[in-house]
Amino acid sequence: MDEAALKEHEEVTKVKNVATIELGPYQMDTWYFSPLPKELFKDVGMIDTLYVDEFSLNFFTRKSELLRYQAKELPKNRRHPPGNEIYRNGNLSMFEVDGYEERIYCQNLCYIAKLFLDHKTLYFDVDPFLFYVLCEVDERGFHPVGYYSKEKYSDVGYNLACILTFPSHQRKGYGRFLIAFSYELSKKEEKVGSPEKPMSDLGQQAYKPYWTSTIVDFMLNQSGDSKSMSIMDISKETSIMSDDIIFTLNQLGILKFVNGAYFISAERSSLEELAKKHPIKEPRVDPSKLHWTPYITDVKRDKFSIHSKKASLDEDSASS
Repeated sequence: MDEAALKEHEEVTKVKNVATIELGPYQMDTWYFSPLPKELFKDVGMIDTLYVDEFSLNFFTRKSELLRYQAKELPKNRRHPPGNEIYRNGNLSMFEVDGYEERIYCQNLCYIAKLFLDHKTLYFDVDPFLFYVLCEVDERGFHPVGYYSKEKYSDVGYNLACILTFPSHQRKGYGRFLIAFSYELSKKEEKVGSPEKPMSDLGQQAYKPYWTSTIVDFMLNQSGDSKSMSIMDISKETSIMSDDIIFTLNQLGILKFVNGAYFISAERSSLEELAKKHPIKEPRVDPSKLHWTPYITDVKRDKFSIHSKKASLDEDSASS
């Protein structure tokens, strides 16, 4: 976007164009403008309530239209997102939806997300992305509570592009669950990953607790009897990119830089204190419940594969 186009975009998007959104039994006040399809507005400049069918994500401006669609057109067996269910544990389920195969569903998911995310621009070319939709499951079906998206192939190693927990389901630990899930997929791919950069303040607020609790837990409980480890060791086991590990350890004040190399300086007692301050919270991702096969890529050419990472002699070392 050039400067004039950006200024015009900012003027248009200053004012919200939807007051509330109804998704399933929940009605949520929106926070931001979303560039919804023009046909929804017809002769009005503002939609009081946007009604969304929670299974298809189709939009309606009247409740009667939604009810008619659900009674006549919604297939009785389609009470879940499109795509493949790749995870089920208790009442939580995750669906993988291909943006190329389910373009309308994924675009509508982006439109909904924009009502709650303050992005200057949001791209609606969903073809290159996979969408992971988290659902609560009951006898009525699979009810979406949040999602994240990722590029099918990222040449900079991003494993998450956009993330949102719907306001009706925030403060349940679902944001951290979605982040943890993105790293579980990276482990299955045998890659390291990182969220899309630059990160917003909200993004850092979401990721810092996850990185901290995961890294501290690994150092305390999963390193065996080893007296030392490299940052690369932590990265290989957690799939967290080394830059993010260095950032987190710096934040914790236990990373030293000596003679051009990083050293982690932490007694077991201090790690135990950190683990109490930064526990891994529920709900956790159970890897045994994940049924998913990654895209096949050329490991030798993929610089984010853990198999392409070899520790050098002056590799970052650690003592704990």
